[in-house]
Amino acid sequence: MTILVTGGAGYIGSHTVHFLKEQGQDVVVLDNLQKGHRKAMAAVPFYQGELKDEILLDTIFDTHAITAIIHFAADSLVGESVKDPLTYYENNVIGTHTLVKKMVAHDVKHIVFSSTAAIYGEPNSIPIVENDPTIPTNPYGETKLAIEKMLKWCDQAYGLKSVCLRYFNAAGADPKSKIGEDHEPETHLIPIVLQVALDQRSSVSIFGDDYPTEDGSCVRDYIHVVDLAQAHYLAVQKLKQTQQSAVYNLGNGQGFSVKQVIDTCRKVTGHAIPAKISPRRAGDPATLVASSDKARTELGWEPRYVDLETIVQHAWNWHQTHPNGFEDK
Repeated sequence: MTILVTGGAGYIGSHTVHFLKEQGQDVVVLDNLQKGHRKAMAAVPFYQGELKDEILLDTIFDTHAITAIIHFAADSLVGESVKDPLTYYENNVIGTHTLVKKMVAHDVKHIVFSSTAAIYGEPNSIPIVENDPTIPTNPYGETKLAIEKMLKWCDQAYGLKSVCLRYFNAAGADPKSKIGEDHEPETHLIPIVLQVALDQRSSVSIFGDDYPTEDGSCVRDYIHVVDLAQAHYLAVQKLKQTQQSAVYNLGNGQGFSVKQVIDTCRKVTGHAIPAKISPRRAGDPATLVASSDKARTELGWEPRYVDLETIVQHAWNWHQTHPNGFEDK
């Protein structure tokens, strides 16, 4: 079984590729390297290019006996999607449409799709479960939901089976610090806070301290990137065994506020980490926490690194040894 991983040079994609290799899987990667890193890659066949390149996709399918796809490749910044929705629809929806069209043409029946909690919008209740309403509040979430719906109809029409994994805030790094998180610009909270500890930023902004939460700052569900990688592997196995499509939330089931994250980073790094209160960002829900009971029951998924301090410690180990990201490798 050869698995094609799109976006396999990105943060979650590269950790998943390494995990798949550890499980003895044959892997091929497609990535345009717009945001991913060649140095994050495991030793696997690699193709640099776009999902919309039909000739390239035909070459990959003709050259390798692809039996399943794990699909990460997408633009994923909420604020950017609001400013430039057409690019998000083109890269995310049209790109995935081209990929799925080629799957049908080459009789590849299994895809694990990297979806997002952003499809829920403002949740009606916490924790969020899979059958809660999906009312995205930004184009990024809308594109991911559109893809989920496309995959549902492709199951009915072509027998293409999918697992959509809706996850929350990926965090942490490989426990051995082989690879980690490296974005430019950085938008994720934990690496931003750690950049302050590395004296690469003067302070960290807390966007709003008047939310209806315990300390007034937003609460999010943080999940270790290696645990996410394991879930994608288990989803491929489920498709192979059951031939049934499904949707799963992935999260710790517990939330941590922005202020709690900053305090944990202070504890792990021993750095004061100055923080300042800034205005709320448009579209930020107060609390996003997932119920992962369905994934635990049906996939047999058991996250290993659920403690926030452990997640931060692994991220800190990576950033300390790679202060300039993959440029230091």
